Amino acid sequence: MSTEDKLRDYLKRVTSDLRQANRRLRERDDRDAEPIAIVAMSCRFPGGATSPELLWDLVADGREALSGLPANRGWDIDACYDPDPERAGTTYARDGAFVYDADQFDTAFFGISPREAVAMDPQQRLLLETTWEVFERAGIDPESVRGSRSGVFVGASNQGYGMGLLAAPPGAEGHLLTGGATAVLSGRLSYTFGLEGPSITVDTMCSSSLVAVHLAVRSLRQGECSLALACGATIMGTLRSFVEFSRQRGLSRDGRCRAFSADADGTGWGEGVGVLLLERLSDAQRLGHQVLATVRGTAINQDGASNGLTAPNGPSQQRVILAALADARLSTEDVDLVEAHGTGTTLGDPIEAQALIATYGQDRERPLWLGSLKSNIGHTQAASGIAGVIKTVEALRHGVLPKTLHVGQPSPHVDWAAGAVELLTEARDWPVTDVPRRAAVSSFGGSGTNAHAILEQAPSVEPVVGASVGGWLPFVVSGRSADAVRAQAGRLLAHLEPEPRLADLGCSLVGMRAALEERAVLIADGADELRAGLTTLAAGGAAANLVQGTANVAGKVAFVFPGQGAQWVGMAVELMASAPVFAARMAECADALAEFVDWSLVDALGGELSRVDVVQPVSWAVMVSLAALWRSYGIEPDAVVGHSQGEIAAACVAGGMSLRDGARVVALRSKAIADELAGRGGMLAVTEVPDGVSVAALNGPSSIVVSGSLAALEGLPGKRIPVDYASHSEQVL
Repeated sequence: MSTEDKLRDYLKRVTSDLRQANRRLRERDDRDAEPIAIVAMSCRFPGGATSPELLWDLVADGREALSGLPANRGWDIDACYDPDPERAGTTYARDGAFVYDADQFDTAFFGISPREAVAMDPQQRLLLETTWEVFERAGIDPESVRGSRSGVFVGASNQGYGMGLLAAPPGAEGHLLTGGATAVLSGRLSYTFGLEGPSITVDTMCSSSLVAVHLAVRSLRQGECSLALACGATIMGTLRSFVEFSRQRGLSRDGRCRAFSADADGTGWGEGVGVLLLERLSDAQRLGHQVLATVRGTAINQDGASNGLTAPNGPSQQRVILAALADARLSTEDVDLVEAHGTGTTLGDPIEAQALIATYGQDRERPLWLGSLKSNIGHTQAASGIAGVIKTVEALRHGVLPKTLHVGQPSPHVDWAAGAVELLTEARDWPVTDVPRRAAVSSFGGSGTNAHAILEQAPSVEPVVGASVGGWLPFVVSGRSADAVRAQAGRLLAHLEPEPRLADLGCSLVGMRAALEERAVLIADGADELRAGLTTLAAGGAAANLVQGTANVAGKVAFVFPGQGAQWVGMAVELMASAPVFAARMAECADALAEFVDWSLVDALGGELSRVDVVQPVSWAVMVSLAALWRSYGIEPDAVVGHSQGEIAAACVAGGMSLRDGARVVALRSKAIADELAGRGGMLAVTEVPDGVSVAALNGPSSIVVSGSLAALEGLPGKRIPVDYASHSEQVL
């Protein structure tokens, strides 16, 4: 090879390597910037906002969740309150936004003893409940994620539960360490659900949960986890936050957050728990998971040396905004709404507004709209970032820019004319354009850690039209106890649409929820019958179409295949039309049988099925195909057993016999039986039991069992024996 040829060959290889390297870099760059799908949300916030939908109703209706200090936490409210802000150890505010039932917890549901539950921070308890819910809201059985590379990222602060206790309450000793440890907020979730991805609790004070979202997004993009829980939690165990902010004169006297308003006089404390389930957008679309919205970009940074340890820093806030936009590959004019930190303090709000004006407010044709959820449910502290995300996702989905409460005149400490930023003093429509709706959420911690996230409307998808299924359908309801099953039936009844899609509902109840021990199965033919059955179940009644019982969830699964007698005319016809897996396996059985029979399997399904040499091969094919269908839904048998042609089906399903061999055996066997029984109408199977007495089961026009000695039956065990009905009539048992 000449030098020129060698050089040409070398250049070709180098060029190929460069192309591959560029392709890998592009793939990595795309992966690092891939949108992250929010596939489900769950929450517990004040005002009865026990779901994202109820939180949105509260916001859209312009309501607030302000109320008095809870009386069920052992706080001496009268002794701790004093309107004089100078009095040490007291609070001059006695209103806020609270989750009043935070002391309620179903210990048995999570397998936790009542003694341990007493020692557990209520933040742990509520995170367990909302995490279970978020999986089910995503259509994922919470039991199915065990052993997965799912990550847990919790933003929370120690709220003082159990603080000062040197000795545990009776029976709770040994549980206080894990019960009160902030690190166990994430660890408890990973342990309970069996999640083996990263598990982190982060505390940056008020920015904690949005920092948790940032870490979850990064972990998903880097491939550390396949699913990620991003959580925020604040349930106050003591009045510490009230007392401390009273000394700093940072509390609103009436508990209201007047974000960016001229009459703002401080923040109002709230509390709550929120959970997001996150997944790479490509994975969510591939797996068919719903996408509520996407996280396009996130960023975090620090104030550094500002004018005080807990004082906000305007330039740092500008930098975190620009960094999040760069991560999202968007410009400031691409964002329509900012869900602000907006606490209602006279120091923090003007600094935040100026940072927004300096970034989003410049060089744009339409204004940036500014609002704060804290005007509705108070400052939920470490949970405030997640709360803002949930509100913003619902705003994106509903196409509404919701009103911010308690804004009189805009703060005079802000130069509002310096940029195109306007307060949402009234709700506004969020019109559909040729680009998706986009919004941002800010969270700034008293620790100096700032976080900013860019959210985008979910990609449009073509609606999936399910198969039309009529007739009787099963509806499965389950719970940890019989009372829970009844309560679940009541909740399901309350949420039935006027015309529910019954097939979708039945499928969701089976495939998208955990199958717990106590179960009820309701068979209904239409919505009215379903409602009636659920009403009966919720009331603890009984009905002919309702079956209830306790499942042995730890037991093994066996496929039992029957012999002749289980068939009926038209069996499997509708299933072949509606279940592709079943139809495909039936087609394989038909091909296998075609070598040994002179009739069509498909045609035989709608026929009389009176001939032994037809019914047995048909039954065999249906059983083998049903097993394939069950397996497609993840139901794998630990054992298989069968009788007659069912035994041949069991051998095929177990892998001990090929499909062709199974077809051959069942076809030839059934022909031999048909020849043997020509004119007799039945067949007899004989088995010898230990005492020497034989038991014979006769399949014919009626099922007859006779007993007698082997000699009397003139044959050996397992041999086909012609039987004269009349001569054995006196031996019927």
